[in-house]
Amino acid sequence: MMKNIQINGVDLCYEIFGENNYETIVLISGLGSQMIRWENTFCELLVEKGFKVIRFDNRDSGSTVFTPEKEINFNENIQEFFSSIKPEEIPYSLMDMAKDVIALFDYLQIEKAHFVGRSMGGIISQLLGSYFPERVLSLNIIMSTSLNPTLPPSSSEIMTMMMKPPINPEINREGFINEKLFFAEKISGNKFKFDKNSEIKMIEEELKRSETKNGIFRQLLAMGTFQYDIEMLEKIKAPTLVIHGNQDPIFHSDCGKDIADSIPNSEFILIDGMGHSIPPELSEYIMEKIIRNTNT
Repeated sequence: MMKNIQINGVDLCYEIFGENNYETIVLISGLGSQMIRWENTFCELLVEKGFKVIRFDNRDSGSTVFTPEKEINFNENIQEFFSSIKPEEIPYSLMDMAKDVIALFDYLQIEKAHFVGRSMGGIISQLLGSYFPERVLSLNIIMSTSLNPTLPPSSSEIMTMMMKPPINPEINREGFINEKLFFAEKISGNKFKFDKNSEIKMIEEELKRSETKNGIFRQLLAMGTFQYDIEMLEKIKAPTLVIHGNQDPIFHSDCGKDIADSIPNSEFILIDGMGHSIPPELSEYIMEKIIRNTNT
């Protein structure tokens, strides 16, 4: 059952599977992504392996509500706006998002856990591993990046789509769903069949749960003002697994390799044909690799 708590000025929504299990795995979602992208079947597979599983909506996504002190107008040229804003003007940072996880831990009286972070959630996981090592048992980073500025850039086509103001679903619901569907297919690899019907169902469920306007852009601001720090990665001592697809158009596979090269004694797995999503066919394989890393 999903619950909400007030932490750090955020109304945070979370859910626990396998509450009576002892060892905890926390699933951290990506940019603009709701916790339900960690699908029930994936969570239940982990529960069957003996883990307590926590998934939650990051601030500004799904049913987790962040109320900014000052609204930002994103109707102008977004890329121009992003290039002109100063770090002190952003509503929050990725570190603030990492601290939300720690506050949730404190509330639930969880001392330590294994972390699985996808995309932006992988960056948040890196922050947790470096700055809160006493709370981290292992890190599992999927389709993410260190944000090293020397790495290959995202696909220009995909970035244009991400920076474009979305269609208002209250005005044009069908257009909104079709736009989201097109984007989801674009970022998935070509080796695994794209399930259009399942994706439409997911988009519709996300629409029902979405309680925030412009949240994805505030999250983008947090990412865009993050300062790459190799020393942060080098300090991570937890067993770390990095998983990436070789057809990821958002974060090139070199981004995952860079994380693994920077964190001491980490493992890198490159998956052929995987894009910037986890196809159902890979869920069990990825879960098995994560479980192996938790036992390191």
